[in-house]
Amino acid sequence: MLALSSTVFGQSAPDTSKTLKEVIIKPYFSAQPLMRATGAAAALDLRAIELQPNQSLVSAMNTVPGVRMEERSPGSYRLSLRGSLLRSPFGIRNVKIYFDDLPLTDAGGNSYLNALDLSAAGNITILKGPQSSIYGANSGGVVLISPQQLTAPDSSRLGFSLTGGSYGLFRENLSLGKKWKNYQLNLTQSYQRSDGYRDHSGMKRKYIQLNQQWDYHPNASLRALVFYSDLHYDTPGGLTSALYSQNPKLSRPGAGAIKSAIDQQAGIYSKTVFGGITNSWQISSGFKHVLSVFTSYTDFKNPFITNYEHRKEFTLGLRSYVEYSKSGENVNWNANVGLESAKTATDYINSDNSYGSATNLQASDKLNAATNFGFAHLNVDIFRRLLAELSVSANGYKYNYESFFPVSIAKKSNSFDVQFMPRAALSYLIDKNLSARIAVSKGYSPPTLSEIRASDNVINVNLQPEKGWNYETGFRYHTTDQRITADVTGFYYHLENAIVRRLNENDTEYFINAGGTKQWGLETSVSAWIIKLNTSHFVQGLLLSNAYTLSRFKFDNYFDRSVNLSGKDLTGVPKNVVVSSLEVRLPKALYAFVQHTYTSRIPLTDANTVYAAKYNLLQAKVGCRLIKIGRIPFELFAGADNLLNEKYSLGNDLNAAGGRYFNAAASRNFYGGLAMHL
Repeated sequence: MLALSSTVFGQSAPDTSKTLKEVIIKPYFSAQPLMRATGAAAALDLRAIELQPNQSLVSAMNTVPGVRMEERSPGSYRLSLRGSLLRSPFGIRNVKIYFDDLPLTDAGGNSYLNALDLSAAGNITILKGPQSSIYGANSGGVVLISPQQLTAPDSSRLGFSLTGGSYGLFRENLSLGKKWKNYQLNLTQSYQRSDGYRDHSGMKRKYIQLNQQWDYHPNASLRALVFYSDLHYDTPGGLTSALYSQNPKLSRPGAGAIKSAIDQQAGIYSKTVFGGITNSWQISSGFKHVLSVFTSYTDFKNPFITNYEHRKEFTLGLRSYVEYSKSGENVNWNANVGLESAKTATDYINSDNSYGSATNLQASDKLNAATNFGFAHLNVDIFRRLLAELSVSANGYKYNYESFFPVSIAKKSNSFDVQFMPRAALSYLIDKNLSARIAVSKGYSPPTLSEIRASDNVINVNLQPEKGWNYETGFRYHTTDQRITADVTGFYYHLENAIVRRLNENDTEYFINAGGTKQWGLETSVSAWIIKLNTSHFVQGLLLSNAYTLSRFKFDNYFDRSVNLSGKDLTGVPKNVVVSSLEVRLPKALYAFVQHTYTSRIPLTDANTVYAAKYNLLQAKVGCRLIKIGRIPFELFAGADNLLNEKYSLGNDLNAAGGRYFNAAASRNFYGGLAMHL
């Protein structure tokens, strides 16, 4: 196990050891303190991300209440905001993701978040609950990822890292950055591999990213971003309860005529190129125009137990809006009007899988999806105390399809009625330390192309969008010096026409609309510097944090064929999740971090007949950021995950055919590192 990193800065970094800054986010166009945000928002900054293991986003994302991120095997992400994994056997659906203000989610509804390397993220903002009024089709929420950038003029950055760990983990990362007077360039490159805990669960990812900003005029700037990701990971497959108890490291074995995951070399091969350009022009003191053009191409191959899928996906789109703002003595306001339009063309080829090779053709189709929405947003700040936000979008979605094999079908199209998605929210600053908020919003999420044409190779023209109303309220508190912060949110979300996954006997899947859900939830987060930051005592800072998620999610008017499952717990959602952490800072830049996560049992079937057991995870990290050898400062650190050696499944296969629900997560594992700063 080894990690080595080197960082060079063109100027000294500011001393933040004695100051705590108020968190600023940009959820709806304008930057604002998190304290005044009208919605359930959370921010993960670089410091919070770096305290977690650096090979995956999972650990950091799961510190946010209401967020559940899973990794069935290294590289295989699933993400849900406030429940509902029923649509996602793998990947991410009904959540919209933006990277540097560019939609990472394509018009077909898929988001290749696992294409990104963790080093690409400078900070992450999570907006929970439907945000269709501004960001288009989503019924779960929005994730906004910002790349690392330099802020100080004439500054530079050089970083290099090597990381190693248990189960064959190896990670290399290089980052370069330079900021001149009106131009900056940032390069990020990484390579990561792992053998995985289970048989046949290895992964490899090659990643390179370039982003730049050119302030070509005092009132105008041009940003460009492009990345290339080459990702492969094996898919070991789900285990039955008996096999999971016998040996959780096993991959799915063969049965009768069905070959094993190893025999079929089951896995994902995904190569993605993504790029976009954004021009921002401050036309006058109150008038601004922003235009983004983006594109992506993904070559996706999935040898599976029973077939070999090959998809080629090309996306092209634009996002543009104008903003008018006006400031007064007692009232400040800004208004935004804009649109987002994207089109994704997908070629599907399904073949027989013979030991990892595509052979006889099973099906060949072409699908095109187009998503278009216009939006308007109004933000009014009265006496810098009452913040009111009103927004609405008109969402249009259509797709066309053409079949070539086994039968030929001429191009046909299908479109959904235009849907209006409103949002109204208020935030009131009771005093400088306490705010209250309330919001009402409507969510809308049409079926993705991967649901319209699922692995049964049938184009389901009857599948309809899901939508629902969300109501929430909450408050935020912080002390004047930011030593103590607290955030409490209560919500009720009634989802209708829910899109859910069903399985055939041969393990192929299809999707249907099967009623809805009623979701009552409570999310709380509290952090407190028990010992405030200082340089004069042995303990120079002690931070205690806690996040709690209470989910009372039930099916409503929900049928599985002829069986009424109304009132059953929503599949895949634990009722209680508690994340607690302790960070200690000591002299000579010594630090220690401990985190405990409790997850209650999880229903694995819609009928609630099978559950995954509750589990407790304990992880820790210790280090020293200032060990000098000559004039060169080094950082030494070591960490461990799953210290209690719990047996648990991080990414269950819901309603799995043959009872193959379980994908075992890694047992106790360790990592360590050496960092060098010049």
